[in-house]
Amino acid sequence: MTPAPTARPSTAAIAGALLIVYVVWGSTYLAIAIMIDTLPPLLAAGFRYASAGLIMFGAVMAYRRFRPPAAPAERPTASHWRSTFIIGTLLLLGGNGGVVLAELRIPSGLAAVLVATVPIWLALFESILTRRPPSLLVVGGLVAGIVGVGVLLVPVDGIEDIDPLGVALVLAGTTCWAAGSLYARRAPLPRSGLLATGMEMIGGGLALAVGGVLLGEPGRIAVETFSTRSLLAVAYLIVFGSIVAFTAYTWLLANTSVSVIGTYAYVNPIVAVGLGAMLLSEPITLRTLIATVIILGAVVAMVSGRPRIEEPGPDSEVASLEREGDGTDRATRSAT
Repeated sequence: MTPAPTARPSTAAIAGALLIVYVVWGSTYLAIAIMIDTLPPLLAAGFRYASAGLIMFGAVMAYRRFRPPAAPAERPTASHWRSTFIIGTLLLLGGNGGVVLAELRIPSGLAAVLVATVPIWLALFESILTRRPPSLLVVGGLVAGIVGVGVLLVPVDGIEDIDPLGVALVLAGTTCWAAGSLYARRAPLPRSGLLATGMEMIGGGLALAVGGVLLGEPGRIAVETFSTRSLLAVAYLIVFGSIVAFTAYTWLLANTSVSVIGTYAYVNPIVAVGLGAMLLSEPITLRTLIATVIILGAVVAMVSGRPRIEEPGPDSEVASLEREGDGTDRATRSAT
């Protein structure tokens, strides 16, 4: 689908693509908060992902139709659809759905900080599945991450309380995201990363819609209350959050190392906290600042302490990176 690059891209091109991922994925937390201000949370999120998935799926199929590959293109099979529905349910219903519901209770910036713990859960689950003892850095990162979450939850006189249910929803979402990421590394999927992601978003969007129906959201819909801001937020999430930023992310996978790409896990929370404070007047309390420093430090330790696997060079194909890499690509993909 995506040809391997013939020459190394310029530093400016890589920096521009990283900036898109940094800013756009960091801004999706703010967009989610605006979206759910007047729209049913899970149904709106389901519409977002199903729409983006259909656009990506249709684009791949159209590209193949008008620019046929030299070899017969791989067609999605029943096992591919089953895998992508499972992955989509874990990542989008469990992961993103948890974030969407949590933002009804906690600031968007705080949700982004908690989502940054995904690499912690991933490293922990990997150690359990592989029965490989974690390094001291990983253990230290795990302890620091728990301390950071504890700072948010432990009642302290004189410091504003934070809704524990909102924190729990995000943490439940991050564990689902980590589980889905590990499953995706071994599940049968199409070789084309763009096609697989489109299918995952279709499956996850449908799962989110079912979740919204089960929570009774259709009965509470009042179209006359939908604000223009919320509708524009959905459009922004479809076009920029799910398509533009992912395209930049996929291009980066083919042109630079996953260790460079993974830096967005540290930058997104900073962008989200700043935008939430500037545009939604979300408070930045001392508790939030302390927890942010501790949690991001824990993530850095966890990622640094994971065993290094040789990364494919910049001339590798996107599909190879997504299916055979060290897991950072799918594991650290934003839960937004």
